[in-house]
Amino acid sequence: MQDGDRTGRGHAVVAGAGIGGLLAARVLSESFARVTVVDRDALPEGGGPRRGVPQSHHAHGMLSKGFEVLQDLFPGLREDLVARGALVRDVQADVNWFNDGRRLLRAPSGLPCLMVSRPELERHLRSRVAALPGVEIQQRTEVLEPVADPAGGRVTGVRLLRVNAEPEVLAADLVVDATGRSNRGATWLRTLGYAPAPEERVDSGLVYVSREYRRSPGDADADAFVVGASADAPRGGVALSGEGDRWLVTLFGMNGDVPPVDPEGYHRFAQRLPVPDLHRLLERLEPLTDPRLMRSPVSIRRRYERLERFPEGYLVLADALCQFNPTYGQGMTVAACEAAALRECLAEASGEPLARRFFRRPAVITDVAWDMSVGGDLRFPFVDGRRSPRVRLLNRYVARIHRAAEADAGVGRAFLAVANLAEPPQRLLAPAVLARVVRPARPAPAARLRSVPAAEPGPTAERPERAAS
Repeated sequence: MQDGDRTGRGHAVVAGAGIGGLLAARVLSESFARVTVVDRDALPEGGGPRRGVPQSHHAHGMLSKGFEVLQDLFPGLREDLVARGALVRDVQADVNWFNDGRRLLRAPSGLPCLMVSRPELERHLRSRVAALPGVEIQQRTEVLEPVADPAGGRVTGVRLLRVNAEPEVLAADLVVDATGRSNRGATWLRTLGYAPAPEERVDSGLVYVSREYRRSPGDADADAFVVGASADAPRGGVALSGEGDRWLVTLFGMNGDVPPVDPEGYHRFAQRLPVPDLHRLLERLEPLTDPRLMRSPVSIRRRYERLERFPEGYLVLADALCQFNPTYGQGMTVAACEAAALRECLAEASGEPLARRFFRRPAVITDVAWDMSVGGDLRFPFVDGRRSPRVRLLNRYVARIHRAAEADAGVGRAFLAVANLAEPPQRLLAPAVLARVVRPARPAPAARLRSVPAAEPGPTAERPERAAS
């Protein structure tokens, strides 16, 4: 099958059955007669964390834009997940946001967010993809490397290693590397005779620790808490409602000031966050698990779009293309947008190689998310990186946005729309927003750092699921 041919003939192989790989398989199933997804893990039928995705124990964000793409690719996804306990909420009205120690004013935004655990989302997507005609998911099988035609240099398949078997070659017309943070893309390209992609790296020294708690009516006045790190306190955390009547709480720190894994130390760390609200929530919750630690210090962007030579019949997607600081919750949404871009590329009739067309589009998608997360990391003096005048100016402006959003729901909505990749960053520079940021309204008395007492009743995660639009 040639690049751009939409006859439905040919075989595509996806390395990796994580979120990115499953989304790629869904898109490829529209253009290829056969799609094989290969993963080295034993994939749990009922869901649950697995060895190859150690971050699945921790809180994950599906931003509004990513949720939109998922619903387009998988009709009925929202209803199916809600039936299993997931929540769909308004990202501003139903979430307590704290940025730079300032509480963003809650109000309806029309921006829906999906609250579901990573294992449950992966389980659902895996079941939907496996049911597609022509799609097969092979577990406990490792992709050792792509193989290419010695004469033309085109990738023609992958070398596999199954459990208790000798290596074998699986032929393919297209191979997609979606092997995540542990990818061996640079080694694979060198083996094929190509230079690896240039990389950009930013090391924040991030460590995060997560714990599950029982969720009951009356726990809180919101379905989620998001406490961003501030320049004075490089610590933060999130608490997300989820299926199984649970709160999934992730605390994070940087530069050696990180959450302990003993329960008492974990709660003491929560007490040191920029605002007290999340700690007060934990004080009245029943723990269900011990704290689990994850190190994810380095954000890496691989610039495949800058390569002058790249093998045909080969693509890279999701975390194998760019891995973000997870505290910004961008990874799954960017992967969804990349899958949508791949779908567009496959639908085009073009003589230009697929890889050249595809890598340009994720580069544009990634620019926005990368600039936001890396720019945020560079607020901290201990993070190495070039602080250009543009980065310094943007960080000062974002700080003013947080100040204005304490009292102005419209500014808060504009910020969350950009942070959720639903609108471009230029939205924050629109005249109406700019004027309100430069001359912000005064917050109501005691609005900053206000916490709801434990005895105060309020809407809870147990209320019927409603549309956040």
